Amino acid sequence: MSDTSKQYDAVIAQCRELFSNKMKDYGAAWRILRLPSLTDQIFIKAQRIRGLQTLTESKIDEGQESEFIGIINYSLMALVQLDKGVVDQPDLNLEQALELYDHHASITKQLMMDKNHDYGEAWRDMRVSSLTDLILQKLLRVKQIEDNEGKTLVSEGLDANYQDMINYSVFAMIHLGDS
Repeated sequence: MSDTSKQYDAVIAQCRELFSNKMKDYGAAWRILRLPSLTDQIFIKAQRIRGLQTLTESKIDEGQESEFIGIINYSLMALVQLDKGVVDQPDLNLEQALELYDHHASITKQLMMDKNHDYGEAWRDMRVSSLTDLILQKLLRVKQIEDNEGKTLVSEGLDANYQDMINYSVFAMIHLGDS
C-alpha cells in the first residue's frame, strides 16, 4: 500500500498545482457556487469522460486525465462549501484556500487508506470505465440527496459521496498513468 500512498500523493499534487494556479488567475470566485452547481460541473466532466471512453473520435484535444483532475478539484471545492457554506463574495485568499484544500484532501486520503486496507486494493483490478460509471452513480445519488434537501434515511451524506468521487478519480488517474 505504500505505492498507493505515493501514487495518490502524486495525483493530488498535480491537482493541487492546477487549483493553486487557477486561484492565482481567478481568486476564490468558486466560493459563490452552490452545491448543485458544483455537482453539475462534476457531472459534465464525468459525462465527457464516458464519451471519450466510447467515442472513436474527439474534437477537443483534451483527454480523460484533465477531466478527472476537474472532478477531484470540484469535489474538493464541494467539501469546502459543505464545511464553510456558500458566500456571496469570494472570501478566501490563496493560502486559506490551499489550507482547506489540503485539509479535505488529507481526510479523503485517510478514508481511501482505510477502505483500501479493508478491500485489499480491489480497485487495481478495476477498469477506468468502471470507475467512471461509479462516479456517475455517485453523482446521481448526490443529485437525489440535494433534491431531498440533504436529508437521507440510511445512506451516507454528501461528503462521503464527494470523497468517493475523489478517490475513484485518483484511482483512474493512477491507472491512466500506468498505461
